[in-house]
Amino acid sequence: MSDSVNRRTFLGQTAAAATAASFAAPAILSAANNAPSKKVTIGIMGMQRGLALAKIFGALDGVEIKYVCDTDDTRLTNAAKTVEKATTKAPQAIGDFRKILDDKEVDALIVAPPNHWHSPATILGCSAGKNVYVEKPCSHNPKEGEMMVAAARKHKKAVQMGSQRRSSASIQEGIQKIKEGAIGDVYLARAFYESARGSIGTGKPAAVPGELNYDLWQGPAPRQKYVDNLIHYNWHWFWKYGNGELGNNGVHSLDLCRWGLDVDYPTRVVSSGGRYAYDDDQQTPDTHVVGYEFGDKKQITWQGTSCNRHKNDFVTFFGSKGTLILGISGGYRILDAKDKEIEKVDGNQGLREHAQNFIDAIRNNEPLNLNAEIEIGHKSTLLCHVGNIAHRTGRTLNCDPANGHIQNDEEAMTLWTREYEPGWEPKV
Repeated sequence: MSDSVNRRTFLGQTAAAATAASFAAPAILSAANNAPSKKVTIGIMGMQRGLALAKIFGALDGVEIKYVCDTDDTRLTNAAKTVEKATTKAPQAIGDFRKILDDKEVDALIVAPPNHWHSPATILGCSAGKNVYVEKPCSHNPKEGEMMVAAARKHKKAVQMGSQRRSSASIQEGIQKIKEGAIGDVYLARAFYESARGSIGTGKPAAVPGELNYDLWQGPAPRQKYVDNLIHYNWHWFWKYGNGELGNNGVHSLDLCRWGLDVDYPTRVVSSGGRYAYDDDQQTPDTHVVGYEFGDKKQITWQGTSCNRHKNDFVTFFGSKGTLILGISGGYRILDAKDKEIEKVDGNQGLREHAQNFIDAIRNNEPLNLNAEIEIGHKSTLLCHVGNIAHRTGRTLNCDPANGHIQNDEEAMTLWTREYEPGWEPKV
C-alpha cells in the first residue's frame, strides 16, 4: 500500500484542539441529534498513554469505553474513576486484557502498554476479531511489524498506528504542497527531537510492588528479576522492552519524512551516537544521529538529543526551489530558495481526527481506509528498528529496497526478531 494524502474533511482545527484537550461529559453528549448509526465499543489496554487515549476516544460520539486495563491495580483504579466521571458510565476495570478479546460486544482494542506488548496484543486482537488502534512504535522489532500486517490482512481488520499527524489537516496540506512541487524536487528530509531527560540511575533488586502483576507486565518478554528503576517509564531505555528515543519519539518525525519524500524502505542506513550524558543503566542512546538513503537520490536524517533541549525544527524538507518545515504541533512554513518565508499555516496534531478516522473505518467496514494503516505504520517504524540495529552492531546496513531486510549481514539480521518467553510467541 502506498502512502497518500487522505482528503477527507475534518472538523475545524480550533474546535478539534479544544475537544482533544478536554475530557468533559458535555462533549460526549452534545451531538445526540446527530448520533452515529452504530455504537463502537472499545477496551483500552495500558493506562499511562491509554488514559490520554481514553480522553480522546471517550469524547467521540457513539463510542463506549467498556473496559480499561492495566497490570498496576492503583493506576487501573484511578483510570476507571477518571473515565466514569467523564462519561457518566463506569468502565469495567480489569488486569488482563484477554478479557476484552473474549467479549463479543467489543469492536476494538486500544493497545497502549509498553512497546514489547504492541505487536503481540495487536495480533491477538485481530485473531479475536477485534479492530486495533496501536500506539507507536507499532512493533518492538521488524519481524513483528511484518506479522502485524499479515494479521490485519488475514482477519480483514482495521489496524491504525497512533501516528496522529497523519490525520492533521494542516500536516496533510503541507505534505500535499510538497507533492505538488511547492519546493521543487525534494531530496532531503531532516528530523529532530530534543528533551532534557535526567539519569535513570542504577537499579537495585527489589520486591515487586503489591499492586503490580509483574509477570503479566513482562508478558512476551523473557523473564528477569524486578529492579526499582524500570517501571513505569524507564523501560523505554532497555532493549528487552523499548526502542530508545528513536522508537519513542523519532517514529513521529520519521513517518512524516517518509511520507513527504514518498519513499518506503531504505537502501543504506548508518548510525552514530551513544549514552553520553550520564553513566547509568540506560542501554539506548541519548545522543543519536541516523542517516537513511533511498533510491532516486533521496535521504532522511534523524538527530535525537534526549538530554539537551536546544531547539531545532521538527521536520524540514529540502528541495530544488526552497524549504518546507512541519511544526511539532501541526502547521507548516514554506521558504523560498533565498530562505525567505513566503507562506505560513497554523494547525494542530490531529489527535481527535486520528481517532475519528479509526472509528469511521470500523463503522463503514472499510479497514484499509485509515490514515496510518498498519502497513504505513510498519514501514515508518522499520526506520527506527534498522537505525537501532545499525547502532547496536556498529556497522553500516545495506537493505533490500523491496522490504527493508538487511543484506549480507547475518549478525544484524538476528536482531530482526527477538527471544520470547515460552508460550508468548506471537502467531498469525
